[in-house]
Amino acid sequence: MNNRAVLRVFAASFALSVLSLLVSCDRAGKAVDPATLRGWETRETMSPGYFTGKVARTYEIAMEIPEILDSLHCYCECKKHLGHKSLLTCYVNAHASDCDLCMDEALMADRLHKDGKDVVAIRKAVDKSFSRN
Repeated sequence: MNNRAVLRVFAASFALSVLSLLVSCDRAGKAVDPATLRGWETRETMSPGYFTGKVARTYEIAMEIPEILDSLHCYCECKKHLGHKSLLTCYVNAHASDCDLCMDEALMADRLHKDGKDVVAIRKAVDKSFSRN
């Protein structure tokens, strides 16, 4: 990833963090700092060009909204078993291409993002939908 791309990702993440902090609250009504949700994955995601169909689409999503995917827990438990930082980590290699959970979470996050939801609301919805509790 070149310096310009890194700066774009950082600027977008910062703006999203500030905006979300202003409008997002936890269950007790306290503001949630979106930065506390981040896994801080810094590696570049794989190109969607290596894949087709649903798999390619989810790798596109990882490139389009990395700050959101980096704020989501991956429910295939790759963090525990593979040391992944967040859902975004699943897209730095071919891991997500074989994992329906990774792809379904990314597709849900993308849909909610397009519906105007902030990162905290997306995290809550994904957690509610995918959590085994």
